[in-house]
Amino acid sequence: MVEVRAQVLGGLVHLAGDTVQVCITITVPSLDPALRAQSSDVCEVLAWGSAQIHCQCSVNEHRVHLPASNPKQAEERVVANADTSFAPHRGERGHVVLSTKPKILFCDLQLLPGESRSFVYKETLPCDAPPTYRGQLLKYAYKITIGTQRLGGPTKLLRVPIRVIVLQGLSEACIYSESGDLAPSNPFLHTPHRDTPRHTALQIIQNVSTRKNVSQYNITNTRGKVVRFCIYKTSFRLGEDIVATFDFSSAEVTCVQYSVTLQSEEIIAESCRHRPSQKPMLVPYSKAHEVCLNLSHTHLLLPIPLHVTPTFTTDLVSLQWQLHFEFVTSTTEVKGPSLPPNEKEEIEWRAPSSLDIETMVWDLPITILPTTPSQVAQAVCMPAQHTLLL
Repeated sequence: MVEVRAQVLGGLVHLAGDTVQVCITITVPSLDPALRAQSSDVCEVLAWGSAQIHCQCSVNEHRVHLPASNPKQAEERVVANADTSFAPHRGERGHVVLSTKPKILFCDLQLLPGESRSFVYKETLPCDAPPTYRGQLLKYAYKITIGTQRLGGPTKLLRVPIRVIVLQGLSEACIYSESGDLAPSNPFLHTPHRDTPRHTALQIIQNVSTRKNVSQYNITNTRGKVVRFCIYKTSFRLGEDIVATFDFSSAEVTCVQYSVTLQSEEIIAESCRHRPSQKPMLVPYSKAHEVCLNLSHTHLLLPIPLHVTPTFTTDLVSLQWQLHFEFVTSTTEVKGPSLPPNEKEEIEWRAPSSLDIETMVWDLPITILPTTPSQVAQAVCMPAQHTLLL
């Protein structure tokens, strides 16, 4: 028996552009001394070992149709039928949208009982790779596949799932940062260290998410002004709180209560829709609700979950985010408590038992950005090690 154990170094969450490192350990368990004396051939031989990263895309076939397969995908399906070939996507649903070049870890590896060997697999994720995403109509899933074959046996695969988060536009930013390398260099000056894609991405996220851009909206209906809404920015990181204020002091229409919901909007590309009139899929997440009758000011504090997917766009799908507002207003004037003539006196006020109301809705688009992979990993429950027995 041979044990293959894989552990992703640096965590299971990575930014597009990161270098993924996997420590792969091949171990042959120790034999009982009595059995070892009886066996003349105790050496285990592995013919080869390879590793590759691929992203698998699966869709709801009743709502989404994929573009026609290219010749390369057809060739991969033919090769996947052979038991001795290395086909990382064999047995997976959907089709491959990204795959790195397979790398050979070892050939003709011979191990005695109790002996083990370790190998480190390194691969850089493309900056323009799609993110890990589990939507209603489409899913992207990343896996590191390690394949090996005992001499004379079939190929066995060990799949290690990882999560990839993507910053939209990082590929263009990396190209811009590398353009400075084309300038003539001075051999007498110190050459500054070039930023890695992760450093560039985190710097962009920091600059965009901390930049304040106060926006005020006068929300009205057919009968007049309902509330003034003020939000300090519209770009947020995963795990951040959305902070805003409501001002009812100059309202012309009585607002009884409101609710704000963080929603994702999954938009399938027009060329991949079964019906041209197909509407986007809306999924609610965090929600805030408050009864605001007779309030002059109040605030909004809405958390963004760490496990959601940031804003992104691919050839197949676009994921956008918005704040969905619902205001319940009264069609008649609701008089609040009047001030007592004497400050020491108390006045009891009771809300009306029934109201004639109407509801209005409003959507405010926002942008959700990634955050550091270590922070996202706190919300991801994935095993750190994976084992395969041959």
